[in-house]
Amino acid sequence: MTQRKPDWLKVRFPTGPNYTRIDRYHREQGLHSVCRSAACPNQGECWSAGTATFMILGDRCTRSCAFCNVVGGTPAPPDPHEPEKIATAIAELALRHAVITAVTRDDLNDGGATHFAAVVRAIRHHAPGCTVELLISDLGGDHVALATILHAAPDILGHNLETVPRLYPRARQGAVYSRSLKLLTAVKASAPHLPTKSGLMLGIGETADELKGVFADLLAAGCDRLTLGQYLAPTRHHLPVERYLPPEEFAALRSTALHLGFRHVEAGPLVRSSYHAGQQALAAAGDVRQVRPPDD
Repeated sequence: MTQRKPDWLKVRFPTGPNYTRIDRYHREQGLHSVCRSAACPNQGECWSAGTATFMILGDRCTRSCAFCNVVGGTPAPPDPHEPEKIATAIAELALRHAVITAVTRDDLNDGGATHFAAVVRAIRHHAPGCTVELLISDLGGDHVALATILHAAPDILGHNLETVPRLYPRARQGAVYSRSLKLLTAVKASAPHLPTKSGLMLGIGETADELKGVFADLLAAGCDRLTLGQYLAPTRHHLPVERYLPPEEFAALRSTALHLGFRHVEAGPLVRSSYHAGQQALAAAGDVRQVRPPDD
């Protein structure tokens, strides 16, 4: 039986000049964004604040996670012009913070790392005042590919665990919990001052004790930023919601995570990976200045 969404999950229809401008640009230029492809409930708020999340490497994912609204299938080859196209869009839209994510590309030798790095370099050239956050896949555990991304020096690097390890076989087919933790650990080992971030979706059967265990694992991996949000099934064919957590439970989890040692935590029913990402980038500004390379 489908559960009825509680009132706290209702969102206002997005409006405002920034939203309208970014929405029109997406349609006219044929850009892919996770804001649209993942049916994010916050696209109006983020776009109005001058933050957008672009999805590179196509709109077909080589994995078919049970929770995700991005279409699975065989992807097209990477577009060599995409880095310039994304960077030009960011400059023309005068974005203050850009989040770059991608479909998982297990079909590519480096998981798309070279493409990610090219996008960062293009943004630095065309929009030097824009901070850049990357949300990457596990790259198949390839730490050489990870080094390619780190060499491009993003301002923030994120990789989502999504859920507790017990639920991986059900929710994240093809992903490995320990592999994701090793990726985050490798980031901090190579770039200790680079802010790292991970996200979890709640309401699919995880327990409070399991969440605390994941918090501890992330902190041990050097992850300093965390997002916690309510899972919302995109369609009736996706993984069903088992429970809608009330806002006060998210507030309690945020307090717990901060007490355990995370530097920044966004938690709430509508929170997603890039929610308030621009504000988080400002909060990380001291670290950002240390990780950016000098200009050539």
